[in-house]
Amino acid sequence: MTRKQQRRRGMTLIEIMVVITILGLIAAAVGVAVIPMLNESRRDRVGLDIKNIQNGMKIYYTRKGQYPDTGAGLRALVALGVFEAVPKDPWGNDYVYMNEGGQPVILSYGADGTSGGEGNDADISSKDAPQVATR
Repeated sequence: MTRKQQRRRGMTLIEIMVVITILGLIAAAVGVAVIPMLNESRRDRVGLDIKNIQNGMKIYYTRKGQYPDTGAGLRALVALGVFEAVPKDPWGNDYVYMNEGGQPVILSYGADGTSGGEGNDADISSKDAPQVATR
């Protein structure tokens, strides 16, 4: 083989840089499309978790004749064997339970884990009757 034919076997630095740039653009486009869906799915999961906790509260009420007080919180469901562990929201925070006048209220403080906020940081409460998106 001649020296010219041997050089053509490999890729030049410019060709490698073009391929890496194209892969970076593809990764960025996928990231822009996937991240909003991830946030939406977390909020949907909170709605499902709240409904699951409400069902657990109904079981607790059936067995005890009342809802647990705010101090006992969701640990009362674990003690009764309704749940294996205290549920956490998709952001890793504990769900907040309050007994307001004999009615249970379950809430997640959102992505920031503090009261208030907008968008992904907004609170999601059982009072708001969270709606789960259907596709």
